[in-house]
Amino acid sequence: MKTIAKTGLILALSASLFTSCAADYYVAERPAEPVYVRPAAPYPGAYWIPGEWAWRGGRYVYINGYYARPRANRVYVQGYWHPVSHGYAWHRGYWR
Repeated sequence: MKTIAKTGLILALSASLFTSCAADYYVAERPAEPVYVRPAAPYPGAYWIPGEWAWRGGRYVYINGYYARPRANRVYVQGYWHPVSHGYAWHRGYWR
């Protein structure tokens, strides 16, 4: 019986951990993207990953873009703001 209780407790804690990670943070209005100069590519074939927004300290902060090596047979999908019930939330960019 103790084993079942321990297993149930572990499952409940795991589920609460994963649900807290999936939360969408939203803003009423999309913030304006700051203007900055893109640096020169550090090596031939470098791919520019555009800047993104990250939730830190109770608000969205802008993180500048950077160069990365392209991934074989993949394309980069740029991040975007998507509407949610209370405003807008940022959907991060990713390699597809």
